[in-house]
Amino acid sequence: MLCSKCQEKIRSGAVTDIYMRVAQFLLDIENQYPLLQKARLENVVEAGGFLVLVVGRGDRSKFMSYGGKLTRAVGDEFRKRVLVLESGVNDRRFLEDLFANQRIVTINIIWLPDGSTETRVVLRGRRSRRLSKKRIQALRDIAKKVRNMSLRVEYA
Repeated sequence: MLCSKCQEKIRSGAVTDIYMRVAQFLLDIENQYPLLQKARLENVVEAGGFLVLVVGRGDRSKFMSYGGKLTRAVGDEFRKRVLVLESGVNDRRFLEDLFANQRIVTINIIWLPDGSTETRVVLRGRRSRRLSKKRIQALRDIAKKVRNMSLRVEYA
């Protein structure tokens, strides 16, 4: 049962249904994972087969602890790969968390003629170790939804 303020947030769209389902699941399992009691879940986004948990600044380590069991439990419950990102961090840190398994060589801001910007991320790696095009597109969608950031991903 939700209070009137929470019901209004759901009606207005400030809080999504997936956010409520994930928050309820995390409340259900917080006895198994005590660090969750001091963590803050700010947003939940679905994009490209990923379930993105946007957590408070400094709370990413709480979600990533327990040897990955917590993120695996959330992923199993919602049948999606889970990605945990912190809010309130600079662009470099956000991109490092987004491309967690890749090494970032450089990040550039490209100013386009129409006045918009695009962030160019150059990753280190050989052709055989590249991310699939589908996964890169999913990560681009996540960056757009979470930070309103347009990405161009290249390899060096």
